[in-house]
Amino acid sequence: MTLIGIGNVLQKDDGLGVYAASYLNENYTFSQEVHIINGGVEGIHLLNVLEESDHVVVLDCLQLDDTPASIYAIPAKEISGYGLNNGGAHEIGILQCMDMMELQGKEIPEAMVIGIVPEHVTFSFGLSQGLIDAFEEYISVVLQYLDKHGITYTKNSSPTPLQEIMDRAKDPSGVMI
Repeated sequence: MTLIGIGNVLQKDDGLGVYAASYLNENYTFSQEVHIINGGVEGIHLLNVLEESDHVVVLDCLQLDDTPASIYAIPAKEISGYGLNNGGAHEIGILQCMDMMELQGKEIPEAMVIGIVPEHVTFSFGLSQGLIDAFEEYISVVLQYLDKHGITYTKNSSPTPLQEIMDRAKDPSGVMI
C-alpha cells in the first residue's frame, strides 16, 4: 500500500496531506510494507508511483461545501475534480493522473482519498487551529483504513509532535520525507 500526502505547505491548510504523511512516517511502524510519499504539489510527476502501486491512499484537503475540519474517506474515482490539488489550467493533479492511466488502458490502482475540509487556504505556513484540533482524528481515520486492510501498526515510543513537523517545513534545512 502507498500513502501519498498531497498539498502545498506554503498555503496553510492545503499542506495537511504533506504533514500527515510526515507524521505517519515518523510516528508509526507498520506490520507490512507501507510506502509513505510526500507528494506535495508534484502532480503528473506522481504518475510512476501510481503505475507501480496496486493500492493508494491519497491524503489531501477536499474543497467541499461543509464545515472546516470535516473528514471524508471517498474512493478516488468518485471525486475527480474536488481536491485542492487537482491541477488547474496548467497543471495535472494526482486524480487526473489516474484518468490518464485509464485512457491509456493501464490498470488503475485501488485508490481512496482521505480528505479534510480546509479552514484557511492562504499564503502561510502551518495549519489553522481547526485543523490542528482535528489532526489526531484525521490520523485515526487513516489508521482505521489501514487496519481494515490488514495493516497493523504501533506508535513509536518517542513520537514527533505535529508542531515540530510543521516547523520543519519553514526551515529550508528541514527534511519533510
